[in-house]
Amino acid sequence: MSELPEFVLDRVFDAPQEMVWRTWTDPELLARWYGPGVETIIHKFDLEPGGLWLGEMKWGDKSMLSKVVFQEVTPTEKLTWLHSSCDAEWNVISNPMMPDWPQTILTIVTLEQRGQKTHLRLTWIPHEASEAEIACFSGSVENMGKGWGSGFAIIDEILVELQAG
Repeated sequence: MSELPEFVLDRVFDAPQEMVWRTWTDPELLARWYGPGVETIIHKFDLEPGGLWLGEMKWGDKSMLSKVVFQEVTPTEKLTWLHSSCDAEWNVISNPMMPDWPQTILTIVTLEQRGQKTHLRLTWIPHEASEAEIACFSGSVENMGKGWGSGFAIIDEILVELQAG
């Protein structure tokens, strides 16, 4: 069996670890940056192992639903979850915009204080994916940083606001 492809994005934020953690775990802040350029609605957010984050991204008259099931929550240090596209009843479905995209992605977010800054590592790995899904993921890795980069730029703005009080 071959090793699964991974998307890894490292970023250093100019803020304390606890503050960066808050941008990932406070639903109000999360909705501001997650899905840049669209309206992000968080329908449910239970930050605990087994807890659900039910989200919706809206643009115009279209929307896309997703479900996150938290696997690990280590405050200020690590979040691990399984992320899937969903139908209106929150059942896992194939991504309506990319049918060969993995139905579930394992997401790992780690944070580490480095002086006055915080190093964040985001890792995405296809979870229980078919060969076609793995191929689709592999073919998309090169462009995944663009959307995350846009969201991280908004996190930078939020962190400036939070530090200004």
